[in-house]
Amino acid sequence: MDRILTVLRAAAEPTRLRLLALLAEAELTVSELTQVLGQSQPRISRHLKLMSEAGLLERHQEGSWAFFRLVGEGAAAGLARSLVAALPADDQTLQRDRARLAEIRRARAEAASAYFRASAPEWYRIRSLHVDDGEVESALLGAIEPDGHGGLLDIGTGTGRMLELFGPKIERGLGVDASREMLAVARANLDKAGLRHCSVRLADMYALPIADRSFEQVVIHQVLHYAERPDRATAEAARVLAPGGRLAIVDFAPHELEELRRDHAHRRLGFADTEIQAWLRAAGLAPETPIHLAGRPLTVGIWLGRRPAEPQSMRRPRASPANDPARAAFGGPR
Repeated sequence: MDRILTVLRAAAEPTRLRLLALLAEAELTVSELTQVLGQSQPRISRHLKLMSEAGLLERHQEGSWAFFRLVGEGAAAGLARSLVAALPADDQTLQRDRARLAEIRRARAEAASAYFRASAPEWYRIRSLHVDDGEVESALLGAIEPDGHGGLLDIGTGTGRMLELFGPKIERGLGVDASREMLAVARANLDKAGLRHCSVRLADMYALPIADRSFEQVVIHQVLHYAERPDRATAEAARVLAPGGRLAIVDFAPHELEELRRDHAHRRLGFADTEIQAWLRAAGLAPETPIHLAGRPLTVGIWLGRRPAEPQSMRRPRASPANDPARAAFGGPR
């Protein structure tokens, strides 16, 4: 009861309820929230700190910016969603907040489009050298076959395309990238697609800020050819893969296009099956049959590795309201 009361007290204030409603819609910074609510930054920050400490919000740092969103997992997640659902849709204050949020989203989308237009010629030039993206994505969907449960991690998410592709088929999605500019593009795309259960983070692919065995599916799409140590990136991706989960690496087969190294910062001119499969084995994964999609002159490869499932005797039972008092009290799935 103390835990429930702490959460309710943290939400029981008009500005905090407005913040909950906004952060259920989008991932926002303190400065964006001050624009919407028209209140001072110190005041908004105090509210956010209190709700974060109560477990209602998730906070992550991205350079000098802090992003907030409604908590997606944990004991307070169900209660947070229930509070937001109980807010009246016709409340004039909330309607004004939503209108201002729409303006911020439009500004985000315009900034992302400007950045992408500047870099688009390079992207389209490389895409013209290999098989159509739609064919690659179709093959990847068929290879992974998410069942609507569990989570997917996209390493080197770029524009967030993998999250858009898999979003309707997964329970939660996270994309990580080392470029703040690309994360801005990805956020705009996820907003446009309405994928509230997917988010992106600034992160180093060699040291992911993610617990071991956290995701049922991990994708590294057209990233390893930029990596100085692709074997280490593969091992780090395998670390966060749950038992029975699958890692999918999409990249180029060996080729001789030196211009990609000279003009587009590719460190590696493709990868051989034996090379990637050796990395998968070293990371404790069982390689599966690779897929090759031939193009002119580049061939795209999809390499798959599965983490063995834990023996039945070692599996922990799934938490449920029947055997988890905390979750039963707050309601809703994790």
